[in-house]
Amino acid sequence: MEIFRFYPKRGGFILKLKNNIGRQVFVFLIFLVWETSVIAAEPAYNIRKVTSVSAVNASGDNQYNVVNKWLSLPLTVQVIDEDENPVTGITVYFSFIENPGGAKGYRLSETKVLTDPAGIASTSVLLGSKDGEYEVAASINGNSGADLVVFNLFARKPSWFAIIIFSLAGGLGLFLYGMLLMSNGLQKSAGDKMRTILSKLTYNRFIAMLVGAFVTTVIQSSSATLVMLVSFVNSKLLKFRQSIGIFLGAAIGSTITAQIIAFNIAGYSLLFVGIGFFAMIFFKKPGLKNIGESVFGFGVLFFGMHIMSEAMAPLRFYEPFVNLLLKLENPIAGIIAGALLTALVQSSAAFIGILIILAGQGLLTLQASVPLIIGANLGTAITALLASIETSRESKQVAVAFTIFKAAGALILIWWIPSFVQLVEKIPVLFSKGHGTSAGQAAMLPRQIANAHTIYNLILAGVFLPVINLYDKFINHIFPLREEPESVLNTLYLDESMIRTPALALNLAKQEVIRLMDIVKDMTGLIIQPFLERKIQIIKNIEELETQVNFLRDRINEYILKITRQQISTASIEEAFQMMYAVKEFEQIGDIVASNLKEKAISWCRQNYAFSGQGKKELSEYHRMTLGQVQRAIDLYRNMSLKQAREVKEGYKEYRQYTFELEKQHFERLKGQVEESILSSKTHLELMTMFKAIGSHATNTARIVLQKKNK
Repeated sequence: MEIFRFYPKRGGFILKLKNNIGRQVFVFLIFLVWETSVIAAEPAYNIRKVTSVSAVNASGDNQYNVVNKWLSLPLTVQVIDEDENPVTGITVYFSFIENPGGAKGYRLSETKVLTDPAGIASTSVLLGSKDGEYEVAASINGNSGADLVVFNLFARKPSWFAIIIFSLAGGLGLFLYGMLLMSNGLQKSAGDKMRTILSKLTYNRFIAMLVGAFVTTVIQSSSATLVMLVSFVNSKLLKFRQSIGIFLGAAIGSTITAQIIAFNIAGYSLLFVGIGFFAMIFFKKPGLKNIGESVFGFGVLFFGMHIMSEAMAPLRFYEPFVNLLLKLENPIAGIIAGALLTALVQSSAAFIGILIILAGQGLLTLQASVPLIIGANLGTAITALLASIETSRESKQVAVAFTIFKAAGALILIWWIPSFVQLVEKIPVLFSKGHGTSAGQAAMLPRQIANAHTIYNLILAGVFLPVINLYDKFINHIFPLREEPESVLNTLYLDESMIRTPALALNLAKQEVIRLMDIVKDMTGLIIQPFLERKIQIIKNIEELETQVNFLRDRINEYILKITRQQISTASIEEAFQMMYAVKEFEQIGDIVASNLKEKAISWCRQNYAFSGQGKKELSEYHRMTLGQVQRAIDLYRNMSLKQAREVKEGYKEYRQYTFELEKQHFERLKGQVEESILSSKTHLELMTMFKAIGSHATNTARIVLQKKNK
């Protein structure tokens, strides 16, 4: 059946339809050609070409708001094709896939959204009635798959900000308490070594710097080391020049704690807490208990960091807090904030730990962290300045020198912060994964902050160490020493701030005991003059010295008792007892001089009696031997030498034997009817007896040392 026929015509053909079927076929052909032309004219978008909902271009994740409130930002995704071009007109399905149990009222403004010309689809979220985590999924095919993006959203209680403050306070408290426990354990383990190192410190700048680094690593705070330095210089245990090398090392030692904190081991914190706790409870040896305390403190420190980290997470979307941190990117504001906050917590290591937590939450960049690090280092100087207020001028030099040292570093680096950041970023970060990804960069940031802290202080130490002598002269020029009148009734070495470091406090107490001994020796040396030269004015000097001895006796005993109330080793308790015993023996020598011998001297000067020439010579020699025995006891106590203890004890035997010989010679003179000997006999013998008692008390210090060594 003929449906249509072509008729030739000039320039073409004429198509004539023969019936209705022809007309229907023609319409179909026209439709087919039109569809083909449309498909050829448009891009071939299809579900296979739309490969993903790009998580990189998604926004609105990890938002926080109060329950029953709309989130401030919509959930947004972008649909792209294989060539990463945006696709329009694609349906994106949004749906809740997780919510807190019992939550009600949560919903989405739109569940099916067509992408706009930029390939973007978005919806708003109303949180439910329960606080906790809500999860919303976005997909282009309505089910899970490669194109699925999940948003984690969090509803907070109305009192969420107060909870954050409490959590931060509690976490910071645990953090600082952990540092204290770790420090105490290390100090007890290494306290005697610290004291030995400090007592044998030389003027070698390199050794002094190593000492400063070691002590600060143990104490966990450069601020505490600076306070100790101020105290030691004030107590004349150290000279200002020695302190320069030590505080250079202290600046380096303070960075060790930050390096440890940068290891993200908060997940194992409770494991360390458990190990340390059971070590403290079940181990009997003091050394193992001290190690257990350090491990326990280590765990508590990281558990506190974990609590602070969790508390700070909601602040990532709290605009006032984010805006505040953005202001700290200004170098001047960052340095001031870092200095003030470090002075507040009195530990640069603790403040750097807080910076590491903020960086781990994505709240700080390395560029913003560097001014805060500079400020943290400057803040340690504030603590030193405060500690030096009521001290000697030389100890003030320590605080001034350290402040200038840190201020100079801040003034130098503030102009080179971008270059310094680049230097830190070029240093390889160990133990970090995903260096090429944004997540990897975020993981490296805490370590980079710790590295910046270390590099900064290494550079400063490297600049100042070669010019310590010039720096010493510079400080003495701008802050020279002056003559300072000393009060008679004062302690030179006892420092209440050192009580919490028993090993060092015992060393200070020992120096004060030696000072008391020297005063008693001076009293013993003066008391012979009224008898041999009738210098009655000497009595006033002896009375003044007696007042000092009684004052020091009370202060030393109080100080030692405070030390013994700390958690100290058995050896330290024995040493404390030894000090109190030595104080008692020498105080009794002082009583003999200031009571018995003083009264005899006053009586002798009022009478016209005189010793014979030989008797005066014998008393003078015996007094010289007594002073020698007292000096040997002081030297023994200063060095704690077993050999010297035996020498003191053997010397006392010779001393006693010489006493018998002198008494025998005196009685021989009495038989010879020497008039001076007869009239002065009673005083002569009483002096011999009292000098012998002084020698006996001095020798008792050797007996207690021998008793301890023989245990």
